[in-house]
Amino acid sequence: MLEDSRGGSRGAATWPPVTLLVLAICGIAIVADGYDVVIYGAVIPSLLHEHGWGLTPAGAGLIGSFALIGMLIGATTVGTLTDTLGRRKMLIGCLAWFSVMTGLCATATSPEMFGLFRFLAGLGLGGVLPTASALSGEYSHPKARNLVFAIIFSGFPVGGIIAALTGMSVIPRFGWQGMFLLGLLPLAVVVPVALKYLPESIAFLQAKGRHAEAEKTARRWNVTLDDRPKEDPAPTATGPSGASPVKALFSRSYVVATLCFLAMSCLCLFMIYGYNTWLPEIMGRAGYSAGSALGFLLMFNFGAVVGQLLLSLVADRLGSKPIIVTTCLLAGAAVVLLSLRLPTAVLYAAVALGGVGAMGTQTFVLAYVSKYYPVRMGATAMGWALGFGRIGSMLAPPLLGLIIGAGLAYQWNFYALAVPGLIGAALIGLVPRAPGEAAPVEHATADGPARSLPEPT
Repeated sequence: MLEDSRGGSRGAATWPPVTLLVLAICGIAIVADGYDVVIYGAVIPSLLHEHGWGLTPAGAGLIGSFALIGMLIGATTVGTLTDTLGRRKMLIGCLAWFSVMTGLCATATSPEMFGLFRFLAGLGLGGVLPTASALSGEYSHPKARNLVFAIIFSGFPVGGIIAALTGMSVIPRFGWQGMFLLGLLPLAVVVPVALKYLPESIAFLQAKGRHAEAEKTARRWNVTLDDRPKEDPAPTATGPSGASPVKALFSRSYVVATLCFLAMSCLCLFMIYGYNTWLPEIMGRAGYSAGSALGFLLMFNFGAVVGQLLLSLVADRLGSKPIIVTTCLLAGAAVVLLSLRLPTAVLYAAVALGGVGAMGTQTFVLAYVSKYYPVRMGATAMGWALGFGRIGSMLAPPLLGLIIGAGLAYQWNFYALAVPGLIGAALIGLVPRAPGEAAPVEHATADGPARSLPEPT
């Protein structure tokens, strides 16, 4: 299915039981992902005082990057494998893998062992997002695609909030190890449910020529094949259906859009990790109390959850591009406001807008990616966008730390966060119309059947 970035979607959105089931399982998986990523920040103070480890702040920062490197590798590798092996199998495998590796972190007896387990956990963590995104998108109606992505990606900040609240009670009673033992819950709770109930993507099965499995899945979940999510008809001479997903991603037909999406994801994650890592410290240097500074961080995540859910309703009517431009500009405007001496209430509102701008942009970019590419390369595109974006997440903490360490005025940190938003607003305008966009979506082609219900792009 393709999306009209200017005109939105046509037709009535539907929410059959199988769609709700897939969203529930994928959403919980992303909550677990968010929890696992954030717990490291919650346990750093304990790790720095762990007897016999001799861990320094610089060493803790290095260990923190191990998981991000693993996520970069996992997102690109697992995303590509997902387009070969299937969404269901890879999602369940990634959930089980990162859950086990997170639990093993509790057994670490040295920083080196702990860092190794965090890296290995990152491989699975990186694979969850592109796989869950691809599967959720393929079981959702195109008219509700942005809302679907807003719902499931709200799980990430929710998981982070759960990690912060859990740490307040678990760490004093059971030590930092207890936080990582809780990371085994997805293995015990989510994986068994997914093994029994999570369906494979019908669109993926048909694109792979596995029609008998597609029909069996459709019968089990009462999905008529005429209403199933289908693949885009976008065959081109430069991007043949026989090409590997990675090669097709960078073919002449898609390379401009691919580069724009990769850069956008990098800029978004730069803003998100910049905010989440340094916002309390920056606001503290601006003269606010520790409690107020942490309040700004909570408002950032709360604004992200509520704001992107509301904007997704508009995005599904108007299309992705206008909303992405809006969220990019919101992100830039919010940090400019934070650099000014304004009433505290206004600054809290600005931080909430920053959450909408940064996290909302990432959500809507990924929703756009899910609709831009054919099913046969959809998870690969999602994995590469998220994987390349990890470069931004790795650059933000040290770059802003250098600005703080250089003794520059705190406003310069906000200016550094504003620039990516402005660049992102320009980049999204460079994304061309998708190949085959004007083609009728009902008929099959060499790329396989159309990906979803009829919708202009």
